[in-house]
Amino acid sequence: MTGQPSLVIVEDDPAFARTLSRSFERRGYAVHHAASPDALAALMAANEFEYAVVDLKLGTASGLTCVEMLHTRDAQTRIVVLTGFASIATAVEAIKLGAAHYLAKPANTDDIEDAFGRTRGDASVPLEGRKSSIKTVEWEYIHSTLVECDFNISEAARRLGMHRRTLARKLEKRQLR
Repeated sequence: MTGQPSLVIVEDDPAFARTLSRSFERRGYAVHHAASPDALAALMAANEFEYAVVDLKLGTASGLTCVEMLHTRDAQTRIVVLTGFASIATAVEAIKLGAAHYLAKPANTDDIEDAFGRTRGDASVPLEGRKSSIKTVEWEYIHSTLVECDFNISEAARRLGMHRRTLARKLEKRQLR
């Protein structure tokens, strides 16, 4: 063992993964990259990780699967979930599955390292935030339904009582990440 902290970045955007990898390597981490749950499983067969950065949306796969895999393998792994479109539903599920923190993109290496180090919640976080718009509430409901359906659009549309194409159009306007 090299003494370097081991990190896996689970990200399907090659440019972002490369940038994040370089940044963490400069900070002394031994960095591995996986672009999918299958690639992560292959890496986990030969490596153990102290830290993980997991994108919520990996193509058609859910990063929540990766969070569960990593936590099941080693509950001590500090997992941070990144997403371009945060929702309450996915944040709750990520924490339940073993993530230490959940960050909305854009997040930089400093934000992620800070999240790795946070072991407790912050009771001083303001309770009153910005009021949610109807569109935000609708989006969070759609997203929570998608999570329940493991991102199966047809099943989510059925549960939401809307046509599959209507749901697909809504998802195109505000893509999952």
